[in-house]
Amino acid sequence: MHIGFRNSLDHSATCCAICGGKFGLIRHYCWRTALCSKRCVNRFKARREADQKWSYGGIWVMTV
Repeated sequence: MHIGFRNSLDHSATCCAICGGKFGLIRHYCWRTALCSKRCVNRFKARREADQKWSYGGIWVMTV
C-alpha cells in the first residue's frame, strides 16, 4: 500500500492535475497545484468556486 502512495506522488509531479497531460516549457501554478495551460488554470479556478458555492449553500453552514 505504501508503494502505491509513492507512485501517485511521482505521477502528480509529471502531469497536470486537471487533465493529466504532460507539461510543456511552462508550468502554471494555482494554489500550489501544477497545471499545464491557462485553460486548465481556468478550469481549476471554476471548480474551486463551484465547490465553495456548494459548501456555503446551507449544506455545511448551520444557522441558529
